[in-house]
Amino acid sequence: MKIVSSLDSSIQVWDAYTGQKLGQPLKGHQSLVNSVALSPDGEKLVSGSYDGSVKVWVESTGWNLKLSLEGHKESVNSVIFSPDGTKIVSGSDDKTVRIWNASTGQSLKQPLEGHQNSVESVAFSNDGTKIVSGSSDGIVRVWDAFTGQSLGFLEGHQDFVSSIAISPDGTKIASGSHDKTVIIWDISTGQGLGQPFHHQEGVTSVAFSPDGTKIVTGSFEGIVYIWKISTGQSLGDPLEGHQGWVTSAVFSPDGTKIVSSSYDGTIRVWKLTGQNIEQSLEGHQGIVDSVTFLSCTRINSNLIYKSTYHNLDMGCKVRMDS
Repeated sequence: MKIVSSLDSSIQVWDAYTGQKLGQPLKGHQSLVNSVALSPDGEKLVSGSYDGSVKVWVESTGWNLKLSLEGHKESVNSVIFSPDGTKIVSGSDDKTVRIWNASTGQSLKQPLEGHQNSVESVAFSNDGTKIVSGSSDGIVRVWDAFTGQSLGFLEGHQDFVSSIAISPDGTKIASGSHDKTVIIWDISTGQGLGQPFHHQEGVTSVAFSPDGTKIVTGSFEGIVYIWKISTGQSLGDPLEGHQGWVTSAVFSPDGTKIVSSSYDGTIRVWKLTGQNIEQSLEGHQGIVDSVTFLSCTRINSNLIYKSTYHNLDMGCKVRMDS
């Protein structure tokens, strides 16, 4: 069990049990680390930075810098591996999405262009055939992951698209916006399905349940909601407890729990039966930007989360629960 964190431009790996540092800090970025993701097999780490670079780290006897992917002209806001771990997708303030070979670092296509403003969120479909990007221009775009060709765009939000997700079966997209709505889209037709789901404040996070029947959303109001997609109705009482806006909320791989992170510096784990707080992970010195569950063959589940302290990005940390 390990924790991966970063301060300023470096990344540090820690032993989660002892709190001891494992090796020297991982240095390579020239500016603050903005986004980190683990490969599906847990053997690679990708980081995106305000310096405009994407870096790939590999674990052998320790985490070592393997590749530096250069091409973005501005801050990299979002990075993700493809489901098979062979590709990396990055979204940037330079308004583009890039696809990279995760082994060689080579750009596989020309930059995917079409957004009129910064790309804030990127997602891969589970079958690896589609990439979806959300932007502060208010548009969601769908791309062919093999050719890089645009498959269309989804227009309906009135403000910044902050978060996107693709359903497990690849038929739907959920997008959350600062216009206080979540829209569920039919990925084949580009049409909205039903009425938007409404928050009282801007939406900051959306994620599908493993069975694709529900979504979980978080917003600036500090509340987490669970919605049934077929009816558009919220399920049960809102999950309340955070003292700041919700930065991220996701389902566990088995769908029995939700983990949420907040501007208040806490991570909360919610057990859906009774919707009780099962665990509150506190003690962070700043904002927890994002949190997600990851699957790994060597462990049952783990958490990866990113925290910031005031204006300093403290990077991503991984909490592994056996």
